[in-house]
Amino acid sequence: MRSIRKASVAALAIFAVAGGASLAQDKRTLTYYADFDPAPLAAFEAIIADFEAANPDIDVVLQNFDHEGYKTAIRNFLTADAPDLANWYAGNRMAPFVESGQFQDVSDVWADNNLSEALGSAEASMTIDGKQWGVPYTYYQWGIYYNKEVYDEVGAEVPETWEQFIENCAKFKEAGIDCVTTGTKALWPGAGIFDYLDLRTNGYDFHMALTNGEVEWTDDRVREVFANWMELVEPGYITENHAALDWQDAASLLIQGKAANYIMGNFAVAVFKDGGMTDNTLGFMPFPTINPDVARAEEAPTDTVHIPAGAKNVEDAKTFLAYLATADAQTKVNEALGQLPINKDSSVADDPFIEAGFELLSTTPGGIAQFFDRDAPAEMAKVGMEGFQQFMVQPEQLDNILERLEKARGRIYK
Repeated sequence: MRSIRKASVAALAIFAVAGGASLAQDKRTLTYYADFDPAPLAAFEAIIADFEAANPDIDVVLQNFDHEGYKTAIRNFLTADAPDLANWYAGNRMAPFVESGQFQDVSDVWADNNLSEALGSAEASMTIDGKQWGVPYTYYQWGIYYNKEVYDEVGAEVPETWEQFIENCAKFKEAGIDCVTTGTKALWPGAGIFDYLDLRTNGYDFHMALTNGEVEWTDDRVREVFANWMELVEPGYITENHAALDWQDAASLLIQGKAANYIMGNFAVAVFKDGGMTDNTLGFMPFPTINPDVARAEEAPTDTVHIPAGAKNVEDAKTFLAYLATADAQTKVNEALGQLPINKDSSVADDPFIEAGFELLSTTPGGIAQFFDRDAPAEMAKVGMEGFQQFMVQPEQLDNILERLEKARGRIYK
């Protein structure tokens, strides 16, 4: 655990000249607990310095934990000695803390700063019972990364619909190329495929209800998702030995031209480029439309900041949230992260994949999902992802898989 306390040189100088006692007493402390890696930590140190310069009567004290330690720590400090601000995640990951009364309603911050307009793409994932419970500051898109040279080789056009995508798969199969590659040794990449198939088949609200335990896994609408998935599985359009591959192994297949498409998050771009792909050979597309009556929703894990119920300095915490929501602050943070600001008026790095993701997410009408292992409870996520992997290997076991998932739902969401 690392503790950081900030004080500006200017403030120290004034303190020295004026005796400092009354100034120190006038400063209000704002405590902030977080779990930043080095790059985002440096970015937030800069944001905090800017905030303190604009609000010289506020002293922000940031205490930084490692990721794994934070997952345990937050459950302790929210019930014991809560800070004024705390990092967490959007969607169903924040729901338990909202439902237990451990996060404060910050709808007034959203209303007073017109955040429904500025942060509109993420509003649904920050809203429970019609209220907003934190402020999002970064996310990154998922979608389909594809090999342009392979597309040219077989004469395939970038598809807009699922039907067109499947037609392309037949061309790739005939050429001895995997239409879709993935590596499910670690399970989670398969969840990205499931999420998009469900979002495009049934929409955001249904997907959230399913991951929240409100829909039976044996429901016909869930079966329809797997029927669409079967169009990839049954003809052998997915890399055959995916269950033995890490996600980076599958990335190598795309790089080598042995696979055409990869459903993955934007963090994979660095791996593709390290493998020799360039903007001329690597392409990005949104997951194609399956049901045209379903509003387009996207997968974009979102990081957030919240005010715990036990916060002692709520007003200054709200001032910080409003600052963090601004276009300038989000631009600065995400330049360091290499990710996407949520404020639609922010600017992004001169990178085609960052720009494509910003356009995609800023114009998403149907909602932003957080990824299956964030939207579902941990135990359900594990059982679900095991089922997704098994389905791609043994599609004939679908009934047994869905029955197993349904039994897990009945046990986990009590």
